[in-house]
Amino acid sequence: MKGLRNRANRVTTPFVIVFDVNETLIDIESLAPLFERVFGDGRVFREWFNQLVLYSNAITLAGHYETFFTLGQGVLKMLGTIYNVPVRPADLEELRERMLSLPAHEDVPEGLRMLREADFRLITLTNSPADKGGTPLERAGLAPFFERQFSVDQVRRFKPAPEVYQLIPELLGLVPAAFCLIAAHTWDTLGAQSVGFAAGLVTRRGNAPLPVEGIPQPQAIAPDLPGIARQLIGMWG
Repeated sequence: MKGLRNRANRVTTPFVIVFDVNETLIDIESLAPLFERVFGDGRVFREWFNQLVLYSNAITLAGHYETFFTLGQGVLKMLGTIYNVPVRPADLEELRERMLSLPAHEDVPEGLRMLREADFRLITLTNSPADKGGTPLERAGLAPFFERQFSVDQVRRFKPAPEVYQLIPELLGLVPAAFCLIAAHTWDTLGAQSVGFAAGLVTRRGNAPLPVEGIPQPQAIAPDLPGIARQLIGMWG
């Protein structure tokens, strides 16, 4: 711990890795069978997730807040109306339970072990709220890797609102330069970089960097977590 305190006092590179959870660590594709059953097309799952991200941002900008799970259920009902497909209460409850019980991506434990063995501190920051039945990370068996888990529920705004990321340095008593956010979504890395974090992008299926001049790019980009870990260790380990 003495070494970590010394590093905190002379931060020049990140040593606390902040992980997004949904799609970055846990596999949201396991939700697709529910959409296959309800809509007859598992591809509606991606439309649902994209709309969920869109409306989480919309209600944040409009000054409202509901939990990610509640919003997800509302978006499912909205798509039912759009496609003229009945969505039953049982479907809504199944969605909530599945969102709480998503499995980890196969590559994640190896990448987390690599970073922890390189003396990085590991925490999480997710749009998902805590639940009395345990967090998605606990259910996926990943919780022991992390010293703390944070949720946007604590500030009642969704990522990429700056207040979400600013919460972490404030609670841990460190400057933003001490942190690197790892996420599968460019909108998330942009939010973290806007407050002074470094960032790494895991290009899970359907995700990629945004090649626009003038927009910050992640310091590390790889298709899986071990690939990201190797780059971070090479730069800052």
